[in-house]
Amino acid sequence: MGSYILKRIGSMVITLIFVIALTFFLMRALPGGPFTREKQLPPEIEQAIKEKYHLDDPLIVQFKDYFLGILRLDLGPSYTRKGETVMGLLQLTFPVSARLGGVAALFVIILGMPLGIVSALKQNSWEDYIVTIMATVGVAVPSFVIGAGLRYFLTTKWGLLPATGLDTPASYIMPVIALSGFSLAFVARLTRSSMLEVLRQDYIRTARAKGLSEFVVIGKHALKNALLPVITYMGPMIAAVMTGSFVVERLFGIPGMGDFFVSSVQSRDYTMIMGTVILYAALYIVMIFLVDIIYVYIDPRIKLND
Repeated sequence: MGSYILKRIGSMVITLIFVIALTFFLMRALPGGPFTREKQLPPEIEQAIKEKYHLDDPLIVQFKDYFLGILRLDLGPSYTRKGETVMGLLQLTFPVSARLGGVAALFVIILGMPLGIVSALKQNSWEDYIVTIMATVGVAVPSFVIGAGLRYFLTTKWGLLPATGLDTPASYIMPVIALSGFSLAFVARLTRSSMLEVLRQDYIRTARAKGLSEFVVIGKHALKNALLPVITYMGPMIAAVMTGSFVVERLFGIPGMGDFFVSSVQSRDYTMIMGTVILYAALYIVMIFLVDIIYVYIDPRIKLND
C-alpha cells in the first residue's frame, strides 16, 4: 500500500505538471492577449506593459518563471484586475464555491443514492416510476432553468427565500438545488441500474436461499458492489461542483470561482485562467486518487498493486 501511494503521488505530480504546461502554451498560441482592446494601444505603451509583465520574453523563459512561481505558491498578478494577485482572488472565491459545492455534494449523496436504491428494490412500482420521472427531468433540464424557476416562484412570487448571497442557511436552498440537479438525477439513475444488475447476480440468490434477512442481503452483499460505479462518478463530480458554476453563481449573486473564471477567459487574463485550471486539476486528481483508495475498503477483492 505504501509504495502504491508513493507511485500514485508521483504520477499525480507528473499529470499536474503536464496540465500546467499544456494550458500555458495553448493560451499563448491563441490570437490576442490580456491587453488587446478594440481601440489599439499606442505601441510604446503596449511595449511597456509587456516589459512590466515579462510578456516579451521567450515563451520557454516565461514558462520557467511561472513554474518556479508555482513552487513558491505565487501564481502571479491578475492582468485585468489592478492590484490583485491570483492567489489572493482564489483565497476569496474558492472557499465560497467550495462551501456551496460541498453542501450540494452532500445533498446528492444523502438523497441521490437512497432514491436509486428504493427505485431498484421497488422496481415497476409507483415509487420506481416517480424516481425515474424525477431523474429524467433532472438530467434533461439545465441548471439555469431550474435556478430561474426556483427564483421566480420562491423569491419573486412568494417571497419565501432570499434571492442572492449565502448569508443564511435558507439562502443555500435554491443554489444547492440548481447546482446539484443534474448530479442528483444522474446518481439516482446510476444507483438504480447498478443495484438492479447486482440483485440479479447468483451470489444474491444464494444469500437469500441461505435464509439471510433482506436487510443483510441488501446492506452487506448487494450495496457494496452496487456503489462502486456511483463512487467512480462522485469523485469528479465533487471536484466540479466545489470549483464553482458560472451560471448558478451569476444567477444567485454568489462571488465564487465560476464567475471569475468565465470573466477571465473573456478578458484573456492568463494568470487567472492558469490559477483556476491548476486548482481544478489538482482537486480532480486528488478526488480520483481518493476514489481508488475507497474502492479497497468497499470491495476487499480489489487489490492495489505495489
